[in-house]
Amino acid sequence: MNEPNQSSLQSISIPVAIMVAGALIAGGIYFSGRGNQAAVVNNANTATVFNANNIKPISTADHVLGNPKADIVIIEYSDIECPFCKQFHATLHQLMNEYGTQGKLAWVYRHFPVHTNSIKEGEAVECAAEIGGNDAFWKYTDKIFEITTSNNGLDLAELPVIAEEIGLDVVRFNACLSSEKYKSKIEKDRADVTAAGAQGTPYSVIFTKGDRIPLNQGALPYNDMKTIIDTILKN
Repeated sequence: MNEPNQSSLQSISIPVAIMVAGALIAGGIYFSGRGNQAAVVNNANTATVFNANNIKPISTADHVLGNPKADIVIIEYSDIECPFCKQFHATLHQLMNEYGTQGKLAWVYRHFPVHTNSIKEGEAVECAAEIGGNDAFWKYTDKIFEITTSNNGLDLAELPVIAEEIGLDVVRFNACLSSEKYKSKIEKDRADVTAAGAQGTPYSVIFTKGDRIPLNQGALPYNDMKTIIDTILKN
């Protein structure tokens, strides 16, 4: 699992890259190189290349909180049983409460299952979306993050219970979940972000002004994320 307070930045204008890197990058980690799709992060004498070619822009198939045409769109690849994802989920809600209400920020949720239970839980949130739409997707996702203790801590028998709690038709939900119809979608999300170079969860890419900024080791705390967002909005 990744830890907070480390990031990589890619394909962003040089002034913003310098400002954001200066605000965030420390402890032997630095940003180098500027190509359309690649960045290099060096840490503890290792180097990893992150390539965002496989990160799809936002589309109608996505689950979006906020205005899809916002100045900044954060595409997050998340594992429901990852404790850092649980932490970052709360951080992104806090940011949406501040910037999303102004139409400046949108949040896209995609799947990056690492834990055993996460694929089935991902299927559950997709079934919630099928039955109850975008609102049900976010309600279900919020609830499952709220009650899991992470690291496969949620009993999968709770999945239909959550569906009932948020007002979904449990019979339809169970039928959807049993069909495994969304398993391939979840695995495709994972394949895309893994091909881009992600090595842990959460992994996020900021789309803004035609640029892409990947956040490696991406469970950044609120203040660091706020610094990135404010820097981009001012640039």
